[in-house]
Amino acid sequence: MATYVTKEGLDKMKLELEKLEGVERPRITQQISEARDKGDLSENAEYDAAKEAQGMLEMRISKLKDLIVTSKVIDESLLDTSKVAILTTVRLLNKVTKKEQTFTFVPDNESDLKSGRISVSTPIAKGLLGKKIGESALISLPNGNELSFEVLEISL
Repeated sequence: MATYVTKEGLDKMKLELEKLEGVERPRITQQISEARDKGDLSENAEYDAAKEAQGMLEMRISKLKDLIVTSKVIDESLLDTSKVAILTTVRLLNKVTKKEQTFTFVPDNESDLKSGRISVSTPIAKGLLGKKIGESALISLPNGNELSFEVLEISL
């Protein structure tokens, strides 16, 4: 199954993979070697910790490689800003608080709430996808609360 990403998101994954393979893997290998040199492995907590860290690292490397291979970069030039879609930035009016909020809807692995980038899989995004300027959406949150938003502006 394809994972949709931005060019920036794909580049970020590739950089992380390079760091894990080129820096972290040799560092952990060195730690294992040093712990092994200390003698009895059956009671060597340093060795056990290093082996566990190695397992976690290899799992992350494998997951990143799979993600990179199955990723499809979203062509931003083909996006339609007449309605809310992935990679659009949306200025909204929260009809309950009467405050404006701005979000950019991004692929799951690129969300960062602090910078206003939320996953297209969130209830807010799902409720707003496909809406046009002037349209409203009533969104049910997992905690049982409801939010009402009006779309004020859509841009890239």
